[in-house]
Amino acid sequence: MNKKQILLIPCIAGAMVLSLTGCSEQGSIDNGLSGFIDVTGSNTVTPISTLFAEEFMSDNPKVNIAVSGPGSGAGIAALINGTTDICQSSRPVKQAEIDQAATRGINVVETRIATDAIAVIVHPANPVTELTIEQLSGIYTGAITNWKQVGGSDAPIVALARDTNSGTHVYLKEAIVQMEGLPGEDSSLEYGGSVQLLPSTSTGVTQVGQNPNAVFYIGLGYMEESVKALGIKKTSDSSPVLPSLQTALDDTYPVSRGLFYYTDGEPEGLIKAFIDFALSDEGQALVESAGFVPVVK
Repeated sequence: MNKKQILLIPCIAGAMVLSLTGCSEQGSIDNGLSGFIDVTGSNTVTPISTLFAEEFMSDNPKVNIAVSGPGSGAGIAALINGTTDICQSSRPVKQAEIDQAATRGINVVETRIATDAIAVIVHPANPVTELTIEQLSGIYTGAITNWKQVGGSDAPIVALARDTNSGTHVYLKEAIVQMEGLPGEDSSLEYGGSVQLLPSTSTGVTQVGQNPNAVFYIGLGYMEESVKALGIKKTSDSSPVLPSLQTALDDTYPVSRGLFYYTDGEPEGLIKAFIDFALSDEGQALVESAGFVPVVK
């Protein structure tokens, strides 16, 4: 009897490739599907895709799925280059990327598979419990450098961010750093030179859990007891809102975004069956179990 094998292989920028091989255990359901699917891209979406892959292969023992999370940018590049079946992304594809794909005969099609609330995290010992988006912009541009400037202790702020290949990095640049859609919106703002760029979300969670002066941002599914989520105020007059499934669903949490699959053309065959599973009640229950927000209720 061959049991399901899970193989972790180091990948670029500290990401991990998760290769999942279907099983042939007695009792498996054979739906007649067979073949291989490569899913590449967002580190944030990787836990969701991994759950999808495990369950899908349990029902389809002749299907093998490889999931890797080097970043949304890398996934989109792989789609454009024709080296992945599904790009998983934590940001919408840009028009320039769609145009580049078209020159190579790739028709980029988007499927939203979940919603994510971005939690801003600090060490539990940090007395700060809430920040406005404008204050967060100041922290990440370098205009605010000490916690006492936002009601905390007299200590230097250690601002951590994902690397530039990350969809979360791009999203936060627009939503937080540049304050998109708010009165103080400034598209010229950039991450400050003192911001430390990290290769993975888990690295940031570990660093915040060890450093009372650090601040980082993560997808809600990455929350751990070693860190504390801050309440976020859209403006100084707003009430602080903590990130949660409910506040993301009711749109009261101000830092939320879609999570996407991108394919070359409308999904067909095995790829369509996999994405259909992702959007099914069972698949969306897995989204919620991973700490993200379903798109199908």
